[in-house]
Parts: sequence; structure tokens; C-alpha cells
Amino acid sequence: MDLRTTVERAQRLKQLHAEYKPLVLPTVWDVWSARTAADAGFPALTVGSHPLADSRGAGDHEGQTFEEVLAAVRPIIAAVGVPVSVDLEAGYGQQPADLVAGLVEAGGVGLNIEDTVHSEGGRVRSTQEHASYVAGLRAAADDAGVPVWINGRTDLFLHAEDASGVLDEAIERLRALEQAGADSVYPVTIQDDDDLLTAVTGAVGVPVNSTAHPVKHDLERFRRLGVGRITYGPLLQFAMTDAMKDMLRPWAP
Repeated sequence: MDLRTTVERAQRLKQLHAEYKPLVLPTVWDVWSARTAADAGFPALTVGSHPLADSRGAGDHEGQTFEEVLAAVRPIIAAVGVPVSVDLEAGYGQQPADLVAGLVEAGGVGLNIEDTVHSEGGRVRSTQEHASYVAGLRAAADDAGVPVWINGRTDLFLHAEDASGVLDEAIERLRALEQAGADSVYPVTIQDDDDLLTAVTGAVGVPVNSTAHPVKHDLERFRRLGVGRITYGPLLQFAMTDAMKDMLRPWAP
């Protein structure tokens, strides 16, 4: 994909976040799922690391190399005429400039970056370390001339025995990501907790991303709670897996 088209798609993704409250980005994993979601009317998509890995027989948590991920997402991005963001986990050990360069070369115009470093035993980056990495991504995107949308994720709630007990620390981290240049922030695993979602959306000035299940959750509820962006993570693929099993079961020997 040429750079001009990539820039135009990046600008469109930014515009969509301003137009839709929340913006729903179906999480896809191959050309078929991407085309299906785009044909359903969605103006932007995201490629999820977990469903992408499952579709390729690889493990989530950086079970693929960065080069393998790029090879997988290029045909997905090329197959649709809408902006595509890509979940890049913790960065696959890449420097921010190299991560952005690979993404842009593939035509991606957004990225998700988390603070659990799977290549280093699953350790969690400190607030400052994660913010510095996001700042590096922001600087690299600026240098490339592409307004890449950066979704800064934290796994603090995921790793906590009591999610409410890490709320203050999580808010501090999300605010640091915002200050570092993240366009949206993503505190995972609190999608079913109204109080935590309300606290987080009220604490930052950028859109808050929430995971959602396409069947079990309600879009209006997320809108009421102030969520600005929705992705499905692996839940769309899980839901389709359940539906496929239900369809096939009567035919099984």
C-alpha cells in the first residue's frame, strides 16, 4: 500500500473516533473475517493477536514473531478499503521506531500496545517504562508522517486478585499513557464492572477502549458509561466458534 493511502486511512481512523461514541472496531483475524465485517458496514477494523494466532496455529502472547505477524496482516489490510489497526502485543522485543516502520509498511494505521512483556517471562512494565515506550511510538509515527492511532493497554486489572484494589494505580498509568501520546487507553478485563468503567472513563481525556462480547453485551450500556471505543478481543471468534459447533453438532457421527 502506498504511503499516501496509508496516511489517508490514518486520518480517517482519527476522524471516526471523533464521530462515533463509541467507535466499534470488530476484531478480525483473516481476509474472510475482515471482508465480512467491512461488508456489514463497519468503517474500521482491528486485527487481534489472540484470534490471529489461533487462525494460524500459533500461540497468543507473542507466539509469533513480528515478521510473521506483518506477513499475516498485509493481505488482511490490502483486502479491505477501511482503516485497520493491529494488536502488536508488547512489541515483540522491537524498538518503537522499528515497530511503527513495520506497521506502516504493511498499511496498518493503528496499533494496540500492552504492558505485559511476554518475551520476558510475562513481567509487567512499570508505569514510566510503558509510558516511555508509548512516547517512542508517538515520536516514530510523527517522524514517519503517519498519524498512527495508539491504543495504550494496561493489564493491571487483569493481573490483580481484586481489580478495585488497583484502580488508583491503573488510573495513574492510563493518565501517563495519555500524556505520553496515546490516542486511547485500554484497561482490559473490566468490561462487566460499571463502577470501574465509570471511574476510568471519568479520569482521562482520551477515549477508553473496552472489550465487548458481540452477543452478550449491549452497545447502549457502554455508551452510557462513557466508553469511547470498543473492540472484541478474541470474543467474536469465540462466539463464532460456539455458533459453528451448534450448527455442526447435529451432523457429527
